[in-house]
This record gives sequence, C-alpha cells and structure tokens, in this order.
Amino acid sequence: MDRAPFFVTRWVRRLLVVTGGVYLLQLTVFTSPWLLETFGFAPDLLARHPWSLLTYAFLHGSFLHLLFNMLGLFMFGPPVEGRLGGTRFVRLYLVAALGGAALSLAFAALSGPGIIIGASAAVFGVMLAFVLEWPNAPVLVFPLPVPIRAKWLVVFIAVMSLLAGLAGAERGVAHLAHLGGFAAALLYLRGTSLLRFARRHAPQGRASAVLVHQSGAAEGRVLPFGPPRRHGTAAETLAEVDRVLDKISAGGLSSLTPDERRFLDEMSRRFKQDN
Repeated sequence: MDRAPFFVTRWVRRLLVVTGGVYLLQLTVFTSPWLLETFGFAPDLLARHPWSLLTYAFLHGSFLHLLFNMLGLFMFGPPVEGRLGGTRFVRLYLVAALGGAALSLAFAALSGPGIIIGASAAVFGVMLAFVLEWPNAPVLVFPLPVPIRAKWLVVFIAVMSLLAGLAGAERGVAHLAHLGGFAAALLYLRGTSLLRFARRHAPQGRASAVLVHQSGAAEGRVLPFGPPRRHGTAAETLAEVDRVLDKISAGGLSSLTPDERRFLDEMSRRFKQDN
C-alpha cells in the first residue's frame, strides 16, 4: 500500500500560522461583522469586493470550522508540497480556493444567500492532489476503527458534497465550493502536466552524434546531443533544478524521489566537468 512521506513543510506552516492568526483577529480585534462582510465571499457583492474570491479562504466561522480545515491541511499538505515544490503548492492552494468561489458563484441559487468563508475548497484541492499521487495511502477517519484508502475518502466527500449541494441542504454550508476546489485542483494539475509534457516533447534543433564501434565502423544510429531528453531545453533544465532545490529547502534531501536524486547527481557531475 502506498505511503506518503510526512514532514511539516514551509508553506504549510505559513498557511497554518496565517489562517490561525486571522481567526485570532476575528475573535479579538475585528469582532464586528465588518471583516466577514468585507473579505468573505458573497456572490451578490463580488463587483464591490473582487478580492473576496481569495480572502474568504482565510476566514472561519468557528473554532471547529478552523480546526477541521487546518487538520486537513496539516495531514495532506506536507507530502503534496514536498512533491510539487513550494511555488506550485501555493498556486494549487489558491487555484482551488478560486475554484470553490467560482462554482459557488455559478450556482448561487443553490448555495443560498449569505457569505461564504473557510479554507475547505483550498484544502479539498490539496486532498485531491494527495490522492492523485498516493491513492492507496491509509487515512484514519474518526470514528472508523480502521484506516481507509485516501481515494475512497475523496470519492465519498465528492459524492456527499454533490448530493448536498444539489439538494440545497444545510443552508450556509458551501457544499459546491468543496466540489469547486476539487475541480479547479484537477484542472490545474492536469493542465500543468500537459504543458510540461508539450514543452519536453516539442521539436528542437539538436546537433547529432554518430555512435562509432571500436572497430571504427559507424553504426546507423543517431543519438541526440544536448540536454537530457527528460528535461528538454536548457531553460527547462534550470527550472527543474530550481524546483528540486526548492523541494530540498522545504523538506530536506530525504524528500527527493529516486529520479530527482539521479537528476541532481547528473547536474552536479556536469557542473564539475564544466568547471
């Protein structure tokens, strides 16, 4: 069964601190409705408060609301950030939050009146990324006595959110925002993967080298001469180096996959040869 590596990463830690800090401000400084009305997401007020498409994800209605969302981020966020790197992880989190607001806006009649707040859509996007990488990882869910596979947990949440959202149950609970987080995260992850694939396999002008046997006879096989096939152009190679170094900064060398270790070793050898 798949097991995801766990370590508290830089951006997960920052999101936990910022979101918890905002909730403390809600309890102590901004006790009036002004903060929620200004930074919470209300479809009918979007033209006046466009920033609320993102800021709603940092507000919460109760301690339990905050606790469950941050627990999800704490559980699923570190492995995902370790795999994606800090920059892509933050983009994923914000895109999922945007997706939650967008779907709530599209189905405002089903969402019901009121202000939408909470990091659920963003956290559910992170959960989806986790499942795409480690679908069979065991997850303990209270009050179940045994762990279940992560993929079945996400399927259950998605189905229940869809049914509750279409039924208009529990007015004030943004079930469709949860689905928006899932959908936006999936589009983002698949879109970036397709873009990387296209860049790596785009036709490029390359010099060629002919493989010659020890006998001196040339073999009719032409080998590409240039950057590794996996990383494409020099710019993409540098981008991959930056991503790997960012991952090391966030989670240490132990967070690297075998392919990433081999890539880093290859780049190190090239640097030594060139210098």
